[in-house]
Amino acid sequence: MSLANKLAEERRARLAAERLLELKQAELFAANRKLGLHARALSEEITQTRAQVQTVQDENQRVKSDLSAAQEQVQIVERRLWQSIQTIRDGFAIFDGNDVMITANRAYLVIFDGLEEVQPGISYARLLQLLTEEGIVDTDFRSPAAWRDMMLNRWQSPHPDPVVIRLWNDEYIKLIDQRGAGGDAVTLGLNITETVRHEQALKEAQERAEAANRAKSAFLANMSHEIRTPMNGVVGMAELMSETNLTEEQELYVDTIRNSGEALLVIINDVLDYSKIEADKLTLQPEAFDLERCIHEVVMLTAPAARDKGLELLIDYDMFLPTMLIGDAGRIRQVLTNLIGNAVKFTPSGHILVRVVGLQSNGGGDTDIHITIEDTGIGIPADKIDHVFGEFNQVEDDRNRQFEGTGLGLSISRRLIEMMGGQIWVDSQEGEGSAFGIRLTLPAATPDEGDAPPDLRGILKHVLVCDPLPVNRQVLTRQVESLGLRVTSTTTAEEAQHAMDDTVDLVLCDHTPPGLDGKALARALAAGPGAPNVVVLSADPADVDADGSPAGAPIVARKPMARQALFRLLLEMASRIGPAHTPRPEDAADVEKEPAAPPPAAQTSRRSMRVLAAEDNRTNQLVFSKMVKSLDIELRFAENGEAAVVQFQSFAPDMIFMDISMPRMDGKQATAAIRRIEAETGGHVPIVALTAHAVEGDRDAILAAGLDVYLTKPLKKGAIVDAIVAHAPDDAAPPLAAPAKA
Repeated sequence: MSLANKLAEERRARLAAERLLELKQAELFAANRKLGLHARALSEEITQTRAQVQTVQDENQRVKSDLSAAQEQVQIVERRLWQSIQTIRDGFAIFDGNDVMITANRAYLVIFDGLEEVQPGISYARLLQLLTEEGIVDTDFRSPAAWRDMMLNRWQSPHPDPVVIRLWNDEYIKLIDQRGAGGDAVTLGLNITETVRHEQALKEAQERAEAANRAKSAFLANMSHEIRTPMNGVVGMAELMSETNLTEEQELYVDTIRNSGEALLVIINDVLDYSKIEADKLTLQPEAFDLERCIHEVVMLTAPAARDKGLELLIDYDMFLPTMLIGDAGRIRQVLTNLIGNAVKFTPSGHILVRVVGLQSNGGGDTDIHITIEDTGIGIPADKIDHVFGEFNQVEDDRNRQFEGTGLGLSISRRLIEMMGGQIWVDSQEGEGSAFGIRLTLPAATPDEGDAPPDLRGILKHVLVCDPLPVNRQVLTRQVESLGLRVTSTTTAEEAQHAMDDTVDLVLCDHTPPGLDGKALARALAAGPGAPNVVVLSADPADVDADGSPAGAPIVARKPMARQALFRLLLEMASRIGPAHTPRPEDAADVEKEPAAPPPAAQTSRRSMRVLAAEDNRTNQLVFSKMVKSLDIELRFAENGEAAVVQFQSFAPDMIFMDISMPRMDGKQATAAIRRIEAETGGHVPIVALTAHAVEGDRDAILAAGLDVYLTKPLKKGAIVDAIVAHAPDDAAPPLAAPAKA
């Protein structure tokens, strides 16, 4: 090959090599550039990773720091908690699910008196065994084994009840155990020694207080007896003297003695009742009673004082409200006596109205009673209304400072009504009067068959009412209208005369209407044609003509009048109109009939009733004998209980009056001896207790001893006479002669 060709080939090879070199350089450059980019990305990734690693390292460091701080706090809390548990006086321990002690504080371990065995790891059963074996615990009446079984059974229950154990040193520990969800148990041993000792001190103080209260009650009962015994002579003799011929000045002296004695008895009763209420010893004695009759009895008792002041005593008892209820009649009467008595005391003029309304429940079992005592007296200042129901409180001002009293009456009344589940309040306006209200819910009792109102329609056509007092006129009009009768009401005698016509067949007239008085009006009406029957209503018992009067002449009836008394009066007036009227059988029970008197020969041939009175006080013997001197009886006295038993066997009395407090043998012991004799020989003599003890509970204890009747001193002549008449035997002459008939 020629040189030129070789050179050309070399040149071509060199050019190809150069082109290949350029190509490789380009590839190398591209690879370097790609490698550079990858290196840059890798460098950035390394930088980010390093940053993340640093962050994690920082966070890890913070976590370690926080964990270390938390551990320090936990250690501090644990240390403080345990230090607190160690310093408390009460024991604390934790047991695992296998009843093995995990930990306990010093207060829990100290009772074991340093026994090395008692430490974490000991079982609960071993602790109980050590408590009994070492004499640490007082098992009381149980044996050690029985006590351990009782404690172990309690411990193993899901919810152990707290238990109190007594240690050898007379300390008391109350164990309270609580099981957790995992079976662990936490037990607390509370040292209640001070509490137990405080309770014992309280119990001892209570016993001392009860002993002092019993001593106070006994003192009050004894003082009541000691005061009532001489008061029996004072009040009894004053009552007897008032029945003799006295000058006007002597009557004043006797009335003063009697009123002062009765006022003292009221104070004694108030103090006794208040002491019983304060001692929570006063109990209620619910029984069936007639509320309307109860109110009328209280009004009759306060009527003399009201009459002396010229006051009208009025009763407005809802005609559709039952009268037979179940409650403590004595306590209700006591409250009413206090409220009505206060109304009379603080009313210088006008009237006192006792209004009774109520509502029976749908079932007819209970009756809501609302009683108000309204007066036209001096009233109570607004700022003193709440004050009057306080203990020993009286409204003190220039007007009522003249009135006497203990200030206990309204307080006792309020407590009694609250004991019955009722309410008592007062509305008053100074200078115009007061209205005391009582609200009670009482069960209804079975009414008497004779309580139904009579049907007088068609017999009595027209009734004329004449009364100057609007309240009394409204009450009487409403009562008569409730029977379906036509009523015309007038205020004066002149109005009554003008209202008369042929249809009026009955006139109910107050005894002192303006113009003519009631009897004069009756005489004036009797002089005219078709004279009606006239009934004069009077609050003065001296005006009342119990025997009635001939047709056309006025009958004087006592007011206020209970519904049964009104029924009987209207029945009697209906019978006077004509013989054709025959009362219904159920109405006949309302008409009082006098029992047929025995022939005179039979009365004179019968013996006198024999009465034995056991009484150690000579003054009381004298008072008793004077009270019954008008009776046809044979009376003997016994100086004490033993003498009463002897005379019971020799004298064979028909009844016995037995004083309770007598020397050698008291009245209850003597009664028990008499009842034992009767059990062997047969028969039963009525025995009436005469006692100066008037504390609540004495009555039940006395009657439980075998006595039949309970009377408190000072003795009342009426109560003594009523008791003798009620127990007179059939074979003896009547002790009280029957009044002559007109």
